[in-house]
Amino acid sequence: MHQFMLTAALLGMVGLLLASGRWAGLKAGVLSLIAVALSSWWFINQLSGDGLNAATLYHLKAGMEGAGVSDFSGDIAIYVALLLVSLTPLLLGRIQRFRKAAHGRAVFAGFMAAAVVAVMVSPLYHDGLRLYRQTRPADGNAVASEYRVPRDELPRRKNIVWIYGESLERTYFDQKTFPGLMPHLTKLASQALDFRGITSADGGGWTIAGMVSSQCGVPLTASPSDENSFGRMASFLPEAQCLGDYLRSQGYRNDFIGGADGAFAGKASFLASHGYDDIRDLAWFKGQKITPEHFSAWGVHDDVMLDEVWDQFQALARDGQPFMLTALTMDTHHPAGHLPVSCKGTRYRGGDFKEDVGLLDALQCSDRLISELVEKIRSSRWGDDTLIVVSSDHLAMPNDLTDTLKQMPRENLLLMLGKDIAPRQVQAKAGSTLDSGATLLSLLNPNLQAIGFGRSLLDSQHAHSASAAYARKDGTDYPRYLAYARGLWTGHETRTLKVHDDRIVVGVQEVRPPVLLDYDAQWNLKNITLEDTPRQFRKASPENTLAYVDRCTAFDNDSPDSGWCVLLLNNARDARLYRSSELAHGVRVDAPLQRMAGVRLEPRQPVTVGSALRQTSPGHYQVTLNTSHRPNHAFWIEAMDGEGKVLAQHWALPDPSGHIEMQLDLDKEVDDMQIRAWLGSPDDISVDNDVALVKARRPTGRS
Repeated sequence: MHQFMLTAALLGMVGLLLASGRWAGLKAGVLSLIAVALSSWWFINQLSGDGLNAATLYHLKAGMEGAGVSDFSGDIAIYVALLLVSLTPLLLGRIQRFRKAAHGRAVFAGFMAAAVVAVMVSPLYHDGLRLYRQTRPADGNAVASEYRVPRDELPRRKNIVWIYGESLERTYFDQKTFPGLMPHLTKLASQALDFRGITSADGGGWTIAGMVSSQCGVPLTASPSDENSFGRMASFLPEAQCLGDYLRSQGYRNDFIGGADGAFAGKASFLASHGYDDIRDLAWFKGQKITPEHFSAWGVHDDVMLDEVWDQFQALARDGQPFMLTALTMDTHHPAGHLPVSCKGTRYRGGDFKEDVGLLDALQCSDRLISELVEKIRSSRWGDDTLIVVSSDHLAMPNDLTDTLKQMPRENLLLMLGKDIAPRQVQAKAGSTLDSGATLLSLLNPNLQAIGFGRSLLDSQHAHSASAAYARKDGTDYPRYLAYARGLWTGHETRTLKVHDDRIVVGVQEVRPPVLLDYDAQWNLKNITLEDTPRQFRKASPENTLAYVDRCTAFDNDSPDSGWCVLLLNNARDARLYRSSELAHGVRVDAPLQRMAGVRLEPRQPVTVGSALRQTSPGHYQVTLNTSHRPNHAFWIEAMDGEGKVLAQHWALPDPSGHIEMQLDLDKEVDDMQIRAWLGSPDDISVDNDVALVKARRPTGRS
């Protein structure tokens, strides 16, 4: 019904655009904007399978580095075509043939009414409302008492092998729809604790989120920061206590092996931040002289990867130290999967599928490869002392079987096998991937029934859990768990700022400046801005207090201080500037402010004006710039190396000739030196030629 109404509203807008020339440009712009938004929603939905959701926000922040983009080349081509079609209303706005001069206002009112209807019945409104509910302010402290950190000792330290099957949901075991598709894993399920009805709660529906949910017992929320934040943050959820952290405290070694790029979505950062000793990903496999046919767009194929898991299992077991070895497959990744060399002859024939579906072949291959590894581990001399987990990381995203899966009850895969584990099916009541790690711990020690917000699925009394909150009352209580999880990026005490190793410490997180922090009336950290910070600070109208951290050069003219300074500004325009020496000891953002003379409330920002020669040897130099356009007032010029260290600063005075000179002393060779000017808005500078760097005689007297 909504789709019909949306189509009718869009066609009505086209007709009303052609009906009257009054405000034709505005109407054409509105129609194009809606069309672009709907086209973008379609493309995102092809990737996520759930429109604009938490995964969308997460990847906006984490980036898409490491993704197998070529697998979506068809969708990308369609998206580009849709964007081009979305711009055609701008041409329709110029058509005069069908227009009538009369009733211009009535036509415009009808057009805007149709636009409102189009937005309201479109998935944009539904997804926007859903994201608002998930991200709106909620009291995370209300569920703080439910957060659990395991502390009891393990009486017996069994080895653990956890195999995540990419999108390998248990739905594929259905014999009616997929007869004979997963025979080996179906057999394993009959020999295992087989948990049924496992969902993916919000914050658990994509790979890294599924891993965080299952190992930490918390939903993955993006940090309270803007795009590209992960490259600037030192730790991944530093306040969370995850399975790897606990096992390390119990004397375990934790290893991870996966064929994809560890940088994708911050996976390697998560593992390194939470107890993993060795991480073998795409970069590691590329260094092993593996031939190209063993790689897909996403990384190394599963046959090669799982062989490495078996080799590493034997090596770790021989060493004698208890361990958790985690593996993540890849070849069943949406949209169509991939077949490794060892499965090139695999062809699924079954069900009502009238033509070859590549993903079915990939699923049958994965069924065999994973089961073979599990059987080798169980049959080995270390098998009796090993607990094996086979699980999906999340439910499948849009793939070649989506139309079939939509007609079925969906559930994640979770199998646990071990010598002393009696096989049976466990029907989980309001269970999700948040509870997987807690269930594993309860098998290692019955006194351990929880980790984070996860609760053991073997405990029938787990009503007070995030999974239960997600399942009841349309999840209206669940945002409190998301809010608490969001605070795990920085910790809940963030009122003190301090410099450490050229980073700003915010709570338990270290962030590379420049950074803009926004605090509410209760001094809770609302947002961290890491991109385009000078402009964002200039345009901000703080309701409460902003803390802006940048080079001291951005704030005053008095001192060539190349360290970090923080400017505090409240809604009364009271301000206070703390210099690097004060930040080294820590400053409180809730300290009283006062109007400070000589402090710039509109910080300068650096503008790169040129690069000097690479591999510049030690010595004394003169840096020369000839500018054709520059500010009519004094400003800072500085030289900086590739690591961001300031090598020299010069206070450039107005000069009609545009000639600027700066002295530079280098104690060691410098590579990739940059020259930049610190300018306020709307200042600008342009250099006629590249920067001249000339070795000069060191002056006899220096100030």
